[in-house]
Amino acid sequence: MTVAVIGASMTKFGQRDAWIRELIAQAGEAALEDAGITPDDVEHLYVSNMASGEFEGQGGIMNALAHDLGLMPAYSERVDQTSSSGGAGIYEAWQSIASGASDMTLLVGGEKMTHRSTAEATDIIASITHPAEYKHGLTLPSFAGMTARHYLERFDAPRESLAKVAVKNHKNGVDNPHAQFQKEIDVETALESPIVADPLRLYDFCPITDGSSGLVFTTEERAQEITDDYAVISGIAGATDTHVVHERDDPTVMGGVVDSSDQAYEMAGIGPEDVDVAELHDMFTILEFLQMEGCGFAEHGEAWKQMDEGRTERDGELPINTSGGLKSKGHPLGASGVAQGYEIYKQLVGEAGPRQVEADTGLACNVGGFGNCVITTIMEAGQ
Repeated sequence: MTVAVIGASMTKFGQRDAWIRELIAQAGEAALEDAGITPDDVEHLYVSNMASGEFEGQGGIMNALAHDLGLMPAYSERVDQTSSSGGAGIYEAWQSIASGASDMTLLVGGEKMTHRSTAEATDIIASITHPAEYKHGLTLPSFAGMTARHYLERFDAPRESLAKVAVKNHKNGVDNPHAQFQKEIDVETALESPIVADPLRLYDFCPITDGSSGLVFTTEERAQEITDDYAVISGIAGATDTHVVHERDDPTVMGGVVDSSDQAYEMAGIGPEDVDVAELHDMFTILEFLQMEGCGFAEHGEAWKQMDEGRTERDGELPINTSGGLKSKGHPLGASGVAQGYEIYKQLVGEAGPRQVEADTGLACNVGGFGNCVITTIMEAGQ
C-alpha cells in the first residue's frame, strides 16, 4: 500500500519546563488535530525516544502516551535507535501502514535532556559508542573533530566552509518559530567561538535540547478521503555501519548513508537530482558534508564547494536544512528524525511559512551515533 502523511506537529525546541510525558502528549495531540482525526481513529502508536530512562528515570512512555491521549486499545511501542530513533519511528510507522497491519498510525518522538548537566548528557549519549573506544575517552564530538580535520586536509577544504554550514542553518532557524536558536551568526563568530574538538568549535555543534514532534500516517486512499494536502512516502530504507568507527575503510564515507539512500532512491524510482529539499542530520557541521556526499548530492570530497557556491542556501538549487537543522533547531534525540519529517511534509504541502521553497520531492536523512545506523526517507507531494 502507498503510505501517506496527513498531519504533523512540532513543539517548541529548547529548554522546556515540561517533562517527557507532557512533551510527547503535546506533540501527539497537535498531530491528531493537524490531521483532522480523533484518538479513536488510531490503531498503532509509536514513540521514538532514546533515553527517557537514563535522562529522567521514566519508562513505559508509549503506554503513558496512549493513556494520556485516550488511544486505547491501540497497539503501542517505543522505538529506540539512538539518535536516529525518529527516523526509525518513521520506518516503523510506514511498515505498519504498508503491511496493512494498521489503517491509521500516530508517531511521536521526544526527549527531555536539559535538566542534566552538559557532562551528564554527553556521557549518556556517549554510551552508544563501542566500549573499546569509550574507555579511551572517545565520544561523538571527538570523532567529529578527528573526521573534520582529516576531511579538511585531505580535500583541501577551507576551515571557513564548515563555519558557513553553521551560518546557513542559523539563518534558516530565524524563520522557524519552533527552533531553539532563532538568531543569525556570521563566519567570524563561528570561527572565534571556543574550541570543543579541534578543529571544531562551539558553533559547529548542535545544542542539548528538549522537544517533541509528531506525524500521522495512513493509506493514500484514505488520505484522499480526508484531505487535499498530503505527502506520500515513496522511498524509505535503513542501513547499519560498523559499531567501531575506526574499522571503517574511509572515515569520510558514511556507509549507512550511502546504502540507505541508494535503496530509498531505488524504491522511489528517482535519483539525487530529483530531490528539491533535504533535511540532513547536522549534529556536527562536518556531518552535513558527509551526508551530502553519501546521499549523492555532491561528489566525494566536494560538498564544501557547493556550500561555498551557495547551492544549499534556501534560495539555492538544493536547499538543505530549511528548518535550521539540528544546529539551530536543536537536537532532542528521539524527536529529531520526526522533526525532519515534519519539515519535509510542511514543505511539500506548502505550509512552511517564510521557510517555504518550491518542492515536490524531499529527503530526510537521520543518523544514529557517528553513522552507526541511518534511515533515509523520501517524500513526495500527494497527487
